[in-house]
Amino acid sequence: MSRLIFDAHLDLSMNAIEWNRDLSRPLTEIRQREMHMRDKNDRGKGTVCLPELRKGKIGIVVATQLARYTPPGSALPGWNSPQQAWAMTQAQLVWYREMEALGEMVQIADLPALEAHLSLWQDTTIDDATKPIGYILSLEGADSLVDISYLYRAYDYGLRAIGLSHFGPGRYAPGTKMEGSITPLGFELMKEMGKLNMILDTTHLTDLGFEQALEHYEGPIWSSHHNVRKIVPNQRQLTDGQIKKLVERGAVIGGMLDCWAMDVRFIDQVSDPWQLDIRLEHLVDHWDHICQIAGNSQHVAIGSDLDGIFGTEQSPWDLNSIADLQKYEEILRRRGYQETDIDNIFSKNWLRFLRKAWAK
Repeated sequence: MSRLIFDAHLDLSMNAIEWNRDLSRPLTEIRQREMHMRDKNDRGKGTVCLPELRKGKIGIVVATQLARYTPPGSALPGWNSPQQAWAMTQAQLVWYREMEALGEMVQIADLPALEAHLSLWQDTTIDDATKPIGYILSLEGADSLVDISYLYRAYDYGLRAIGLSHFGPGRYAPGTKMEGSITPLGFELMKEMGKLNMILDTTHLTDLGFEQALEHYEGPIWSSHHNVRKIVPNQRQLTDGQIKKLVERGAVIGGMLDCWAMDVRFIDQVSDPWQLDIRLEHLVDHWDHICQIAGNSQHVAIGSDLDGIFGTEQSPWDLNSIADLQKYEEILRRRGYQETDIDNIFSKNWLRFLRKAWAK
């Protein structure tokens, strides 16, 4: 019987709204519909939809809202005002609400809802194909919070985790491929987040921003989708020192399946996963490294980021859909992981983290 999987990073609503994908439909149908489209690199190659999540017993996810503000002169795509970015996150929120109305998804915003959803997915008398996907709402990059008052508006509709930055410059903190400090607005946001006991996601912070976040934020911290810099030496990945600090804080680190974050040889939009033989197992090298630092398997898990603007062209070649995450059971067993370790990685580490964070 398959183990329950908790995936801590999926950009579901971004895919649904900006890619115009009906994620309630079968993956073959979505790919067929996109077969002749050329506006995005991953057209016809998507790996995620709600039926595939159920097929893979991925019953709980952290699902994002994502809308970056792009200042004048920036080459990065984004929205031209914080208000426009906020409006996009609200469109994404409405999509989640529509999925709830269809019985496809259910929001999880507190401990009773989490435990009730776990009981549902543990009930073997009910067909997994009929169960809703539980989602915890996270904001990837805080640009869309027009001012601090918007944090409270977002908390009221169920937002429970925030990453201050994404790629490039940010209103609250600079992100991936940047250097520099969290902004004064970012420090103010962390202070208010702490009052609400929200989860701070360290993913995408600069090295300085990472140090500042861990020093100044007293609430729960996780790293939803991050790999190891020792294996892939770029600023997007975690150093050994950062991993040690996250372990000391009781954080969990979600391993991501974007090939360029798994293997240093991979160049996105150029390389081919099959030619470089990048397989699901490559992520276990990253998990191994973190486990050796931590001394146990309690700080690694899944934060796949599948369909985070890429599809099979930028995923391990032995992954056709997100349901293939179940292959990690055999891969981990072959690599010497015990059954308790596999349980930890599949769901128990994220669940333990949330039970502790939300018990307050």
